[in-house]
Amino acid sequence: MRLAGRVALITGGARGIGRAIAEEFLKEGAKVVILDVLQEELSRTVSELSRLGDVMGLRVDITNKEEVVRAVGKVVEKHGRIDILVNNAGIFSSTPFEDLTEEQWDKVMSVNLKAAVFLTKEVVKYMKNQGHGKIINMSSLAAHVGGIFAGVDYAVSKAGLICFTKSLAKRLAKYGILVNAIAPGVIDTPMTAPWPDEVKKSFIQKIPLSRLGRPDEVAKVAVFLASDDSNYITGQVINVDGGISIGP
Repeated sequence: MRLAGRVALITGGARGIGRAIAEEFLKEGAKVVILDVLQEELSRTVSELSRLGDVMGLRVDITNKEEVVRAVGKVVEKHGRIDILVNNAGIFSSTPFEDLTEEQWDKVMSVNLKAAVFLTKEVVKYMKNQGHGKIINMSSLAAHVGGIFAGVDYAVSKAGLICFTKSLAKRLAKYGILVNAIAPGVIDTPMTAPWPDEVKKSFIQKIPLSRLGRPDEVAKVAVFLASDDSNYITGQVINVDGGISIGP
């Protein structure tokens, strides 16, 4: 029970990696709050995970700062604090650069990067008063390699999260707040499910471990970063990609 009694806020936790993180956190004793825009899936996930512990779901558009402020306020009102923040919510894009529009660029940046920045800003106010906190940002393999199947907009947004992670780690260490990132490779989730089979096969051929990753394999790294086991680690990016970032 490495997270016993701790309060964790997870964005995009209704499905995929976010849901897996919520499940692993609950197994480790955390009290979990999931923020997601997908109301039906959010309700289903909260119902299914409630058997594991204290879990609450809030339907929130994380690109809306007013909704974010209200949601964080509700979490603090219920639990009195926030110990862990996981900025997991994101949208994928494989739009060719030649077809990229300003509207598409702004949407991806707003969800994947801007929302994480301003949600973190709101949560950090409470973490500073507590004198401790763990922040985990979900980046991507695309941030390191510029995207393979992913579009430029997606790759840049995830690279921005890595810079955000390092910048915050330097500034928040004195408050006892540790900031790290996870960069998953190709994980078998609802986000990657629509990818053409030939794209998935092409990736598998490049992955030294010769398979796609599982959400729980990413979630277990999140547990490590959220727990006391990582208390001397900050400003780092952990790749969970089956070795694809080092080549076949």
